[in-house]
Amino acid sequence: MKRSSRVRMGATVAVSALSLALITGCGGESDTSNDSKDTESSSSPTQAAAKALSAAELEKLLLAQGEVKGYKVTSGDDTLPKSKTEVKTDKAECDPLAWATAALAPGDTDANASNNVAEDKASTATAQPEDIADAFNINMTFVGLSSYEGDGAEKAMKAVSDGVSACSGGYGLATGGENSKVTKVASVKGSGLGDESVAFAEDVDMDGEGTATFHTEVVRKGNTIATFYTVNFAALGTGEVAEIPAAVVEAQVAKLK
Repeated sequence: MKRSSRVRMGATVAVSALSLALITGCGGESDTSNDSKDTESSSSPTQAAAKALSAAELEKLLLAQGEVKGYKVTSGDDTLPKSKTEVKTDKAECDPLAWATAALAPGDTDANASNNVAEDKASTATAQPEDIADAFNINMTFVGLSSYEGDGAEKAMKAVSDGVSACSGGYGLATGGENSKVTKVASVKGSGLGDESVAFAEDVDMDGEGTATFHTEVVRKGNTIATFYTVNFAALGTGEVAEIPAAVVEAQVAKLK
């Protein structure tokens, strides 16, 4: 993508965060490694009796400002979809992938909370950004938490894992009045944290100007699931992939019960 196109896209992001969050919420690459743990294990009596946390309880488990050095934490209320009805795909089996990239619950639950964790370069900046594109040259991670009754969290993880395989050839996505096309989905190496994890990459068609690759990771700890999706607005169309920060994943998973 030409630099001028990236600048225009960055400006669009500034005024339409919801649309971009979902467009970027679907990206990928050809890396096919996968360190997911077994998502089909049988439920134990303890898991079967698990009770879902409320949205308010999940809010308290989200990362807060000051808990991850070098990152700024903000509410996701203004930049993320409010419900799954705002995120539509053309293949039902791909829904859990799209929901995870939008910081929504990938499984069947109403208990959900989310926020944004972005690199904080303000304290170390030594010069003003050269242009709008440079101003957007930070990695932003959309974090979502969801909680489930019984073995619902395990079923959600299996739905994500199955979706990576079923949607390998891509799928259509519509959100916020914008349509986009995920052209490829592939497993990638994730953190391996929690009781089980699934990481995947998605390639997104950038309106005929090539494709962009985005990473998402889904981690289960007990009956709570954390989703992570990272984007660098300035890097869109350059071929560079924004990796999910290990420090963010580690800190968030450590807070889960």
